[in-house]
Amino acid sequence: MNTWSVYLLKCSDDSLYCGVTKDIESRLLKHNQGTASKYTRARLPIELAAVHRDLSKSEAYKLEFWIKKLSADKKISALKNWKFS
Repeated sequence: MNTWSVYLLKCSDDSLYCGVTKDIESRLLKHNQGTASKYTRARLPIELAAVHRDLSKSEAYKLEFWIKKLSADKKISALKNWKFS
């Protein structure tokens, strides 16, 4: 069952944070409460910049790994346009 998502957050300092989750709404709430990650806690508020849904767990972690290697200016469009072959 493909229930995983990869997401990019835009932080208050204009940096991007990439993560993987099964529940994007809950994860965003935790990020904005400052309880989800040390990185975003220091850069509140955050907003959702891009998300790719309906992935298997394996696909999600592979995509996150690939996205994290890209330069910041390519991450959002790459995530929005990602297709597994």
